[in-house]
Amino acid sequence: MEKAKVYFTKTITPEQVVEMFKVLGVELPGRVAVKVHSGEEGNQNFLHPEFMRPMVDYVKGTVVECNTAYDGARNSTEKHRRLIAHHGWTRYFDVDLMDAEGPDLVLPVPNGRVLKENRVGKNLANYDSMLVLSHFKGHPMGGYGGALKQLSIGCASSVGKCLIHSGGKDPDQATVWSNHAEQLDFCQAMAEAAGTVAERFKGRIAYVSMMCNLSVDCDCCAIAEDPCMKDIGILSSLDPVALDRACLDLIYQSDDPGRDHFVERVESRSGTHTVDAAAGLGYGTKEYELICVD
Repeated sequence: MEKAKVYFTKTITPEQVVEMFKVLGVELPGRVAVKVHSGEEGNQNFLHPEFMRPMVDYVKGTVVECNTAYDGARNSTEKHRRLIAHHGWTRYFDVDLMDAEGPDLVLPVPNGRVLKENRVGKNLANYDSMLVLSHFKGHPMGGYGGALKQLSIGCASSVGKCLIHSGGKDPDQATVWSNHAEQLDFCQAMAEAAGTVAERFKGRIAYVSMMCNLSVDCDCCAIAEDPCMKDIGILSSLDPVALDRACLDLIYQSDDPGRDHFVERVESRSGTHTVDAAAGLGYGTKEYELICVD
């Protein structure tokens, strides 16, 4: 596989997000699903709708999300819709909670080692293309969260999230956390699930990741650590594997005093296994050319 192109800028503004999409040279046809993280109640690090607005408006997209599978303000349709409104998303955008109603859309996982199928919000079927806007940061279970997490956990329905976390064994919110998969199987399941969404929109999907508010905790955490590193920049690519690998490499190469704390979170959760597994599945590559954009 040829090296993927990953674009990078140190400038972090709403307008620069649009520019980083434009350099990809891709048109997103038809109805565009824009995957964001709506932010858990109490979280201070998630990227707010005002920051995303120029990008979503540029592609004339619909913001999409799915319910969670853990206790909090987003694990039911009623609560999640209320929080989405409270966080201001509906003030600017049409927002589609894709698994608000069942049945789930079932995507097969060809040659999956952990998963045989991936369950996503059924409304994913209503879109012709996708833009994945990721806030790159740490994660308490996956080590880090980037484009691959947005494709996998992010697009999975509540049941789908349970299946990923349990290695395909448990679809029930009430019991899944006592039946969590071994860590490498969980990372593998994320890679397998991400591949089903990436392949569904192949040729009609783009990725932009913001490396700011660099906490070791995810935007899904109601109580999250404050950022431990300074902001790094914005990256974009048509390859989610290369994009996540490039973001991780910028962390590893950093001389920021908080770098070791962030790396410990990634490595203690075997986070790089998700990237390795995704590359092994063939829908992306870890080999990339980093192209700086003024």
